[in-house]
Amino acid sequence: MSYSPPSSAKPFTLNIPDQDLDDWRQLLKLSKLPPQTWEGSQEDRRYGVTHKWLSETRDYWLNTYSWRDEEKRINSFPNYRMQINGVDLHFVALFSEKKDAVPIQFLHGWPGSFIEFLPMLDLIRKQYPSAKELPCHIIVPSLPGYTLSTRPTDREFSMEESVTVLNQLMVNLGFSKYIAQGGDVGSFCARIAAQNHDECVGIQLNMMTTSDQPDESKLSDLEKTAVKSGNAWRQTGSAYAQEHATRPSTIGSVLSSNPLALLAWIGEKFLEWSDTDPSLTHILTNISLYWFTSSILTSLQPYRQLRSVAPTYVAKPVGFSFFPYELFPGIRHVLEKNANLVSYEQHEAGGHFAALEKPRELWGDVETFVKAVWDKAGARPKL
Repeated sequence: MSYSPPSSAKPFTLNIPDQDLDDWRQLLKLSKLPPQTWEGSQEDRRYGVTHKWLSETRDYWLNTYSWRDEEKRINSFPNYRMQINGVDLHFVALFSEKKDAVPIQFLHGWPGSFIEFLPMLDLIRKQYPSAKELPCHIIVPSLPGYTLSTRPTDREFSMEESVTVLNQLMVNLGFSKYIAQGGDVGSFCARIAAQNHDECVGIQLNMMTTSDQPDESKLSDLEKTAVKSGNAWRQTGSAYAQEHATRPSTIGSVLSSNPLALLAWIGEKFLEWSDTDPSLTHILTNISLYWFTSSILTSLQPYRQLRSVAPTYVAKPVGFSFFPYELFPGIRHVLEKNANLVSYEQHEAGGHFAALEKPRELWGDVETFVKAVWDKAGARPKL
């Protein structure tokens, strides 16, 4: 018997109103560029985005980039909405018709969104052209408060509540057991799912923070370079997180008022945190989603909580993908102290946005992890 989603999963088509597009265009046209300064001319971006990049990218956004084309690309995947605990939750899904298919939930971070995983979903669709061949159910939610998923705004809304919603999504879809994958904020969500929810039987991560420091005598040259890069970022590139954690209303108000400001704030992160610069199209689609959904302020909530949370040991099976330009590079001997590490794959290139930068490698690592843990967990979807 093949799987079909429940009636509570409502098919969804993204269609931003023409008036919203007109308003965005007018506001962006009228937005003043900053003055040209020595700081803004440093091509190594030591002080952030350059005046040249911001000016040229604004022009590209206005005159070359096509939101409607990107909307069509997003809508080429099956999109759904489901109401859960006061959250209007959006997700993209590739459902398998195999009775023993493994449910996997992929969780993005900030300033990313579900579109980080679309290149990987493209690869999966080519690898398994028929749903009858697809060995997994692929579920990619928009985290509550991020782009196409809402969250309650009249009260505090913790990450634990957010993860409860994400876990309930899998339960509502009929899966009694599943695996979660995540990076950035998504990695913290996956760890909470493993700790708090029996249905999550294992997690595969591409970022994992710990309080332990690596033993430098055990590091390879690649790992030494990664650790050095991560330490440098913490010294010169992490001030944004302090602002998010301590003054989210202020920075969120600024970014919600002007698309050029949002372009500078988010664009910087994609340029700095990636091994090689992502395409302008991807950066602008991601920023456009935040802009059209007015979700930048609600997306900052996890920073307040993570500022005071100490990482805990993960007892359930953990898989890890090492990419050398990750902000928090996961060194194997460190992770083994902090998790039940059952698979560890090291790559020579790639940065913070693993699913976007290295979709083939990340998907391969997830497949390896699934093979290592799924049958041992005695997990089968409840169809």
